[in-house]
Amino acid sequence: MTRPPVILNFDDSSAQPNNTWQRIALQSWQEKIRFGCKWHDFKQLEAHLATQLPAPAQQGCALLGSGDYHHLSYLLLSRLKQDEPIHLVVCDNHPDNMRYPFGIHCGSWVYWASQLPHVARIDVLGISSNDIGLSHAWENHWSPLKKGKLHYWSVQQDASWLKHIGAKHAARNFAFPDVLMAEFLDTLQTVNLPVYLSIDKDILSKDVVKTNWDQGQFLEQHLHTLIDACAGRLMGADITGDISLYQYKQWFKAFLSKLDAQEYMPEAQLDLWQNQQQSLNDRLIERMNTAWRE
Repeated sequence: MTRPPVILNFDDSSAQPNNTWQRIALQSWQEKIRFGCKWHDFKQLEAHLATQLPAPAQQGCALLGSGDYHHLSYLLLSRLKQDEPIHLVVCDNHPDNMRYPFGIHCGSWVYWASQLPHVARIDVLGISSNDIGLSHAWENHWSPLKKGKLHYWSVQQDASWLKHIGAKHAARNFAFPDVLMAEFLDTLQTVNLPVYLSIDKDILSKDVVKTNWDQGQFLEQHLHTLIDACAGRLMGADITGDISLYQYKQWFKAFLSKLDAQEYMPEAQLDLWQNQQQSLNDRLIERMNTAWRE
């Protein structure tokens, strides 16, 4: 089964390989939405997209652009039917469950997804950043972890502090991605719910592809294996982690992005890296076309 992908084009990072892909021009929203935004602005964008996005059951994978737009996954999840429980599977080098008091941003959206009643379970796979380490424990939202709704699956990142807040079983740490994936595929079968898959390519090693953020240890094959395991149950998907350059006009966003240590990207390399990203997107979407549920 094939579903045409849709490109939410904020940053011109995703090419359109053929005219069956829908492309929504959103460049004028970039400064307002990128990295994070106030809820008022987010709701305005939601209303703007309501008349342009296909119905969720017909929509293919959404390409969001840079990882700075991962909070758009929450918008897409909010559009789904509220009476059908789903399993949200997130591939990300970061937990995206961090506190952000100014609205919603790319590092806090998983928390807000955990508040949606139709999201029954969330698993974040492949975390190798220190966002879940002890020194950052207070920055993580604890409630979805304590309730057993959110689970961290990390690679060489210890989150044993969770036992002190009554969430011992909310995190599992592995020495290698292969072991993590094998364990998670067993869990995936026991959950047995429709799957929404959100992939941030910063989960991948720099040897695979280059992103705007610090990167993890997964290989492309790990993502293929996961998509294959969702066959017949994949009901929605998005991909972020493309690479783009942007200079914020707002000093506050520029300051926050520096705090997050986003890497400098040489402009001379940009075309090469974006072409590599597009080839990867094509392969992932081709794989998803064998996994959509009827």
